[in-house]
Amino acid sequence: MLLRCHLKRALPQKVSCRFCAVMGKLQSKLKHSTYKYSRPDGFRDERIQTKAFQEYSPAHVDTVSVVAALNSDLCVSGGKDKTVVAYNWRTGNVVKRLKGHEREITKIACIHKSGQFFSASRDKTVMMWDLQGSSQPRQQFSGHTMVVTGLAVSPDTSQLCTGSRDNTLLLWDVGTGQCAERASVSRNLVTHLCWVPREPYILQTSEDKTIRLWDSRGLQVAHIFPAKQHIQTYCEVSEDGHKCISCSSGFGGEGCEATLWDLRQTRNRICEYEGHFQTVASCVFLPRALALMPVIATSSHDCKVKIWNQDSGACLFTLSLDGAGPLTSLAVADTVSLLCASFSRGIRLLRVDHSRGLELQEVAGF
Repeated sequence: MLLRCHLKRALPQKVSCRFCAVMGKLQSKLKHSTYKYSRPDGFRDERIQTKAFQEYSPAHVDTVSVVAALNSDLCVSGGKDKTVVAYNWRTGNVVKRLKGHEREITKIACIHKSGQFFSASRDKTVMMWDLQGSSQPRQQFSGHTMVVTGLAVSPDTSQLCTGSRDNTLLLWDVGTGQCAERASVSRNLVTHLCWVPREPYILQTSEDKTIRLWDSRGLQVAHIFPAKQHIQTYCEVSEDGHKCISCSSGFGGEGCEATLWDLRQTRNRICEYEGHFQTVASCVFLPRALALMPVIATSSHDCKVKIWNQDSGACLFTLSLDGAGPLTSLAVADTVSLLCASFSRGIRLLRVDHSRGLELQEVAGF
């Protein structure tokens, strides 16, 4: 134990040294970072990790607000620079840079395994884009009176649901761009929307600390989950549609949790994940191939990404992205990779490593 303490004091916590010249848009570095590892039996260890890190050309010139996976190679992101960027995260190349919004991009929703996606903005509009088309939006949806803060596509891609700080949800026909339904609930400042797979239901989080389940057939509230103590910032639904996660705002460890809910008949709270010290901004269900047990991941304004045992609530791994500022968005890129958007350091590519248990490594940035 004494030897390990001396070693930790002797080794630098953050070192960066180039070992090869810049090759086009790629710059490789050796990077040391500190992370905490937790085993299911409760054992905790702090390690210093040295790895090659690839710095690609940045996707944005300012804060990245949101990132989403379009397919196994491409992601779509948006930020304060008012641009929507399609990026090949495997090669580090910008595929397309799209301009049309007048203010910050707030949400992205993708039609997976296609080249189509939607962007929402503080300019109160939503735009539909097609990578195979021109650089102009394919469709524009205007109807909200305040910033658009929720965006979800129906499983059959025929409908789009949008939500806003104007307390309103709108249901759109994607083909015509016409608004089909409108619903408003007092004080329901929407923070996120997520469509339940293979169902007509839409999950919605709100600044009024509640989570609502909407029936898209008539756009009526079908269920309200028990209110939490803090603003609910984000929600995600499992692929089978049986469970969902919501995230809480907070500070100093008060609030700052993620919560697992049953979406079936009972619709009860199943588990809570506590350990962040600031607002939890995003959460995702991780692919089952990653571990023997089901796992989820969260990202927070405390600059940390955590992996959790979905069933027990135990934190299995914590990665600190030092200098990144608040982490704003998290997306599953493939079976072993995550994309994390940040306030100060663009988008970080994280990879799950099984060589010494379930570990998360920062391998690239753009």
